[in-house]
Amino acid sequence: MISLQNLYPDLASSLEKLADDQEKLKQSREVVETELRAGRTHYGINTGFGILARKRIPARQVEKLQENLLLSHAVGVGEPVPREISRLMLDLKIHSLGLGFSGVSTETFNRLLDFSRLALIPQIPSRGSVGASGDLAPLAHMALPLIGKGYFWSSDGQGREAADSVLAREGLNPIQLRAKDGLSLINGTQLMSGYGAWVLERARRLIESADIAAMMSLEALQGSIRPFDERIQKVRPHPGQSETARHCRLLLEGSQIMESHRSCSKVQDPYSLRCVPQVHGASRDALDYSGTVVEREINSATDNPLVFPDGEIISGGNFHGQPLALALDFAAIALAELAGISERRTYLLLDGTNGLPSLLMKDTGINSGFMIPQYTSAALVSENKVLCHPASVDSIPTSLGQEDHQSMGSISAIKLHQVYTNVRNVLAVEMLTASQALDFRLPLRPGRGVEKAHRFIRELVPHRDADASFIEDLEAVFAIVDSKDFIDSLSDLRN
Repeated sequence: MISLQNLYPDLASSLEKLADDQEKLKQSREVVETELRAGRTHYGINTGFGILARKRIPARQVEKLQENLLLSHAVGVGEPVPREISRLMLDLKIHSLGLGFSGVSTETFNRLLDFSRLALIPQIPSRGSVGASGDLAPLAHMALPLIGKGYFWSSDGQGREAADSVLAREGLNPIQLRAKDGLSLINGTQLMSGYGAWVLERARRLIESADIAAMMSLEALQGSIRPFDERIQKVRPHPGQSETARHCRLLLEGSQIMESHRSCSKVQDPYSLRCVPQVHGASRDALDYSGTVVEREINSATDNPLVFPDGEIISGGNFHGQPLALALDFAAIALAELAGISERRTYLLLDGTNGLPSLLMKDTGINSGFMIPQYTSAALVSENKVLCHPASVDSIPTSLGQEDHQSMGSISAIKLHQVYTNVRNVLAVEMLTASQALDFRLPLRPGRGVEKAHRFIRELVPHRDADASFIEDLEAVFAIVDSKDFIDSLSDLRN
């Protein structure tokens, strides 16, 4: 079982086990060979594909059929899938085939293992899948190097190299696909699940950073801790809300700033401060749901037809991406809300109230201060509103109507990746802005968690008394918002 919590260690362990123990793989392959010898007809093994499923293929052409399948389906376009997600797609495909329900040949399977072991990562165009019948075009591009076609990422991760040249350099010959191999390679949801797993594994850290950013702003704005009281959460017991409030209370422990205004006359904070448990908590719950769906998917057999140990080969629809399409659309919405509320807190930090200088600089006019980073946040938040239109409500028939309902989950996946990047950048703007604001509260110290986060950021970027190249400051913070080092630096608060 691969969990998102331990995605990369689990995957590495799975591939190592599959390299050593291929009994399930061999059993399913023997079922395919038995059916071929018996001359029985099975979709995609000795028939055409899609609308051509009724066309029987002579035995002498079943291997050519599989090669043609890759060549004909490798029609993806657009910028390449990011290298790290391409690597994940490759490893998830190996894991899925290794479950033993695809009937793939050991030669093909072992060559995929070679690619993973040697870090030969196919370069895959990102557009062309409709999210049903599997991620056909992207997976065809992923499989092309098996037969000496297509491209690998270059070793520096910046460009591409022709697959035949790379194979020759590594002393590997192109392989001959066997019956069922091509179909097993391109049927599946590995583009959708690869993007989903990559984002949702990191989203666990991103939502922690969202809480940290919010509490940095709360302290800088002299907001109240009372909305985070455990009693409030208990009478509306959504788990994400309770977890968010608990995390925020830990971040605020020991705050001198809080003590300094405990008896002030302010009654309530704006929603972007007061409702952090409810908003961040709802996103937490939504991301937990989406993560559960993706985790289930990456441990599933999503081929068609499926080969079972009792000797049956059954055509079905496990390749259909609808479960992922819905979950990834939901995840994008959940992430986007973290950015929406973050941008509002950034705005509050700039408006010159609560004793902070307007735009967080004392000498404005000649200096624009932190005015323009908020513009960037506003632009990214608005872009997310467009990206969060659900792709899963759309469908266009393909294969002359045989494949008459599509999930469009690949579009959900690619949009989710962009939303994630936008949210990370919006949170970075808030952290940078809140760090500047916290400097004006000295010598009063914020809560221990907030102080640690503030110190971490100040080790990378200085306080600004005048305009500077803010993009350099932002890029430094972009790099840490969802980093393991940043989250780990505050992990002792949980103990």
